[in-house]
Amino acid sequence: MVVVFALVALAVVSVLVTANWYLWRRLFRDTTRGPGTARRVGGAVIAGGWVLAVGALVAERAGAPFRLQQILAWPGFLWLALSMYLLLALLAGEVVRPLLRRFLERRAGAPASAGPAGQERIPAGTAPSERPEPTGTAGPARTDGPTDTVGPTDPDGPTAGDRPAASDEPAATDGPAATDGPVGAPPPAEAPAGSLALPSRRLFVSRVVAGAAAAAAVGTVGHGTYGVLNGPSVKRVTVPLAKLPRAAHGYRIAVVSDIHLGPVLGRGFAQKVVDTINSTQPDLIAVVGDLVDGSVKDLGPAAAPLAGLKARDGAYFVTGNHEYFSGAEQWVAEVRRLGLLPLENARTELRHFDLAGVNDVAGEDEGQGPDYAKALGDRDRARACVLLAHQPVQIHDAVDHGVDLQLSGHTHGGQLWPGNLVAGAANPTLAGLERYGDTQLYVSRGAGAWGPPTRVGAESDITVIELASRQA
Repeated sequence: MVVVFALVALAVVSVLVTANWYLWRRLFRDTTRGPGTARRVGGAVIAGGWVLAVGALVAERAGAPFRLQQILAWPGFLWLALSMYLLLALLAGEVVRPLLRRFLERRAGAPASAGPAGQERIPAGTAPSERPEPTGTAGPARTDGPTDTVGPTDPDGPTAGDRPAASDEPAATDGPAATDGPVGAPPPAEAPAGSLALPSRRLFVSRVVAGAAAAAAVGTVGHGTYGVLNGPSVKRVTVPLAKLPRAAHGYRIAVVSDIHLGPVLGRGFAQKVVDTINSTQPDLIAVVGDLVDGSVKDLGPAAAPLAGLKARDGAYFVTGNHEYFSGAEQWVAEVRRLGLLPLENARTELRHFDLAGVNDVAGEDEGQGPDYAKALGDRDRARACVLLAHQPVQIHDAVDHGVDLQLSGHTHGGQLWPGNLVAGAANPTLAGLERYGDTQLYVSRGAGAWGPPTRVGAESDITVIELASRQA
C-alpha cells in the first residue's frame, strides 16, 4: 500500500512539474529572444505561485494562525485556478499556432505589390522618364555612376549608356546590383517589405498565442471570481410528491449548501447568503452541509449572520465532510446557538411531511457516520419524507428506506470546468433533479466555493424547492 501511494505521489509530482515547465516555456522562453530577466522572473512567478498555493492548503488543514491563512489563501488559491486555465488555453493554442504560422508564410511568399516576374507594378500612363529603373541582374544595372568604382558615385560621370557595348571585364552579376543609394548598403531582403523573416515569425506567433492565452485565463478567472463574490442566484424547482397532502401544495424549502466560510469567504458573504434566502420567504430552510472551513474560534464571527435566517418552520442543518475537518461537534453546538436546528441522524414530524437528516459519510472515521435506521427506521411510511444528506451518494440508502425526496449538495456542480467531468463521475447526480426508483434526488451546486473563490461553468445558487401535491 505504501509503495502504491508513493508511485501515485511520484506520478502527480511528475505531471505538475511537466505542466509548469510547459507553462514557463510557452509564456516566457518562447516569447523572448534569449536568456535574461524576463525568463528568470517568469520562473519565479510560477514557482512562487505554487509555493503560495501549497502553503494555503497546508495552513488551512494544519490550523495555522487565521491571519496567516488569509494572507496565503487569496493569491495561493487564485493561482490554482489561473494556472489551470493558462494550461488549457496554451494547449488550445497549439492548434492555432501552426495555422497562424502557415498564414504568415503564405503572406511572405505572395507580395501584393509585385507584377510579373517579381517586377514592381507601374501604373498605366506613367511616362518612360518617370518609370523606375529595372533592378534585375540579367543585364548591367543602370546607375548614376560607374559600377566599378569603390568611392562615392560621381553624378556628373558617365552613365551606363555611355559605356562601350563590349568590355574586357565580365559583368558583375554575382554581387548585388548597384542602386541609387551608397555603395556597400545591405542587399534587399528576399521577402517583400512588411513580411517577417523565419525567426521573427516564430517569435511573433509565440507572443500572439501566449498573450491570447494569458488574456483568456485572466478573463475567465476574473469573471468566475466576481460571480462568487457577488453572491448566489436563486433557482426555483417544482417537485411533485405523491404522498404530499393537498394542504401542503406550494410548500417552499430554501436549500443552501457548500457556503464554505473560511479565510476567503467571510462575514460579508454570509450576510449576502442570509439576505438572499430571506428574500425568497421560504416555509423552511435546509442547510445541507459544508458550512465552514475552519474552527469556531476563527469563523464564529463570520457565521454570526446565520442567526438572521427566517422561515415559518425554522432552519435545519446537517453536517458535510468539511465540518469533520473543522470540528463537527463544536459547529453543531454553534449553529444550534445561532438558532438553527441540527438533525444528527434524527427526524422531526412537521405538519404535512417528515423531515429527516443524517450525518455525512465523512463522520464514520470519528464514529459519527450516517445512521439511517435511527433517522428513518420507525417512521410512518404513509407520510411523505424529505431527507437532508450532504452527499448525493447517500441516495441509495434513502431509496432503501422509502424516502420521497433527498436534498444534497457537495458537488459544487464541478465548480471549475472541466472539473464537472470528474465530479460527475464520482457522484450519481452532479446537479439538479433526478429520480431513483420512487425517490427523487435534488443536488444544489452550492452557494460558495472551496479553494479558489471562483466558479466556471457552474454558477452558485440557492434553490427554492416548491413541493407540489399530486392530490391537488
